This record gives sequence, C-alpha cells and structure tokens, in this order.
Amino acid sequence: MTAPRTLHLNAFLMNAGHHDAAWRHPDSSPERVTDLRYFQDLARTAERGRLDSIFFADGLALWGKARYNALGGFEPLTLLSAIAAVTEHIGLIATVSTTFNEPFHLARKFASLDHISNGRAGWNIVTSGTVDEARNFGQDEHLEHGLRYDRAREFLDVATKLWDSWEDDAIVLDKERGIYADTDRLHPAAHRGTYFGVAGPLNVPRSPQGHPLLVQAGSSEDGKEFAAQYAEAVFTAQQTLTDGQTFYKDLKSRLAKYGRTESDLLVLPGIAPVIGSTEAEAKALEQQLTDLQVPEYGLAQLSGMLGTDLTGLPLDGPLPELPEERDINGNKSRFTLVAELARRDGLSLRDLIARLGAGRGHRVFAGTPEQIADQLEEWFTQGAADGFNIMAPVLPTGLTDFVDHVVPILQRRGLFRTEYTGTTLRENYGLPRPANRYARAGA
Repeated sequence: MTAPRTLHLNAFLMNAGHHDAAWRHPDSSPERVTDLRYFQDLARTAERGRLDSIFFADGLALWGKARYNALGGFEPLTLLSAIAAVTEHIGLIATVSTTFNEPFHLARKFASLDHISNGRAGWNIVTSGTVDEARNFGQDEHLEHGLRYDRAREFLDVATKLWDSWEDDAIVLDKERGIYADTDRLHPAAHRGTYFGVAGPLNVPRSPQGHPLLVQAGSSEDGKEFAAQYAEAVFTAQQTLTDGQTFYKDLKSRLAKYGRTESDLLVLPGIAPVIGSTEAEAKALEQQLTDLQVPEYGLAQLSGMLGTDLTGLPLDGPLPELPEERDINGNKSRFTLVAELARRDGLSLRDLIARLGAGRGHRVFAGTPEQIADQLEEWFTQGAADGFNIMAPVLPTGLTDFVDHVVPILQRRGLFRTEYTGTTLRENYGLPRPANRYARAGA
C-alpha cells in the first residue's frame, strides 16, 4: 500500500524575524544576531518540532538600510556547520550564488557540510539579483537575467561532476597493502565550457547524500524552467490559493520534458504565520508590528523590489507607473507579484509597505493555531503545495509558537510526521540519493 502523503516543513530563519519591524518588538533578540547559541537554539526548536529543515537566505551585499533594521550576520555555510554539531536530524539549507562563486569552491564547501552533518546539507541555488552585489565583485552592472541562468546551468553541471568525481566505494582503506583509495574510481571533471574550466577531481570524497539537496527560489520563466530541470525543492511566493494552484500545476507540468516525475520536485510556498491564542490576539500582534515599522525602511525595500526609486513620493498615494517585467534585471517574479498585489487591492505605498512587512511578497496569515493549520491543510490538499516555508515574523517566539501549537494539530490530523524516519535531508523529503554518473556508466 502507498503511504499517505504528508507535508514538509522548512523553517526559514532570519535574524530577529521576518517582519521588518521584528527587531523593535519586545519578544525579539536583535542583539543576538551574531550569537551562535541563538541560532543553535532556533535549530533545536525546529528539530523538536520534527521539521524537515532550516534555511538561511544570503546575499553578497548589505541588504536594505541598516539604520532601520537588524541586518547583516553570519555567512550561512559557516553557521550551519556549527549548527550541525548540536543537532541530529534537521536539514541544513544555505543560499549560495552561482554568479559570484566558482563551482570548485562551492562543491567543496557543500560536500564538507554534508559530511559534517552526516547527510543533511541543502543548497538554495540563486543567481543573485542586485547591482550592489555586482559592485562588490568588481562589476559596475549585474549580468543580464538570462545570462545569469545560463551560467547557473553550467555551474550546476560542473558542481555535480565534482560531487560524482569520487565513486562511493573509491576509498578502500587497505592498510596492509598501503592503498587508501582506488584511483580508478576517481574521475576528473575535465570540464571546459563557456564560463568555467575545471579539471577536478574534487578534494573531498563523495558525501553521504551524494549531492546536497538542490533547492531553487526563482519564479520567473527562466527560474521555473531551471527548477523543472534541476531543483528538488522550490521555495516560492504566492498570495492566494488560486495563484498557488496555478504555479504548482505549471511547474509540475514542466518536469516530464526532463525525464522527471511530479514526485521528484517539492513545492514549498512561503507563509508568515502570525499566531495568537485567539484571532483577535493574532490580529493585534499583526497591527503592533505594523505600528513599529519605519516607513523609510519599507520604502527603500519596496524600491528595490520594483526597480523604481520611490523616495519622496507621498506614502498615501498610489504606486507610480512601473517598468515592464521584461525590463527588470533583478528578481522578476517578485516584481510582478508586488506590482499585481498593489493593483489588485488598490494599495497606497503605505498600505503596500504594511502588507509586505512580514513576508516581502510571501503570504501572511494572522490567526489561531487551528486557523493556521487549516490554511496549510487547504493548500496542501488542494494542489497548491507539497509543504511550506515557515517564516516566523518574530524570533524566537514565532517559531516556538508554531512548533508548540501548530505542529501538534498537523500531527493529529495525520498531515505531518511525529518522528523522523530518515537520517538524511533527502530521506526526510522523501527524495532518492542520486546515483553516481560514473558508477552508472560502469566506469
């Protein structure tokens, strides 16, 4: 018999919390954003809830205005290595850019994290989306959107060649004969392409998962096609059930052309749950966070999302005329989502800043634990999600409340695990370990 389908939960952790005013809330701990123990505690909370994974976003520039928010912090792979030492089951996913890294560096780092964590590493593949990042790497302008994805495809091809460059049984450990590795089972990457030339092999043996779990977050046409070809999980943002269903169906329909099935790719929309013991309490917390917002910060963040300088415009006025999506060289899908949200609901700049405060385009829902669970169940059972990217508005309390009050409801409904059944991130996500390309070929 086929096991019942259960959802997957990832905790997206962000300093003081996902709301841009979280650091001002009395329950937050912005003074701890460079305190390792703070993040270790958050990871242990997520693990106590039997969540599949935790995830850290990353950028290669200082995002937003540090004058008004608790920005900056740890490089995620370094942080996740330290978290691996105090956890046993929770998956460890980090964002790393294909535009401002080299494949050998990245393959080595993720193989190392996978060994350190005994098979819990995941890579959120991004192409980077801001000119500020480009200017930290000697470039005046960012690579064109399509070229970034071309580079990302070749980058991933090289990385997987490097992860496969040691066959699983390459290490023989024959002390008597003095043979550590069977070098016939080590393979050069021997890659020479448009963007990269890499000899290989990797200087890290093949890791427990073979490859880290591959995650992707872009929802543009380029992003969806890239995800259909390579990704095993997608973090995405939709505001309504209908939009979620449309995205889910579209993305899953693209898999067959790459020889993949729908079960090969998990879709995890983001949700920022504002939790209260009553609906009124949840709404009050949502309003409290809105009241703590600094408009200058929200306006700068909104300007970045829309590729349009909104400085000096009246907050109670509408959005100005915006460029077309095709003219945006940053995050195209987020641009479209925000622009359509403003137009659909007739939002002023002030309204839009408030609506984006907790989720930056991801869905925000304020309610009781039962109401939150109802929302997750509806999306999961109605063809809009395989699980969710949980974005606690305020940390640590938002994550603790989710684990202590929402997760048990999902467990009682048979929608979520009560114990971990696997030992690796791939096993938790119900995904296979990739075969080594050289072993497949009988090398």
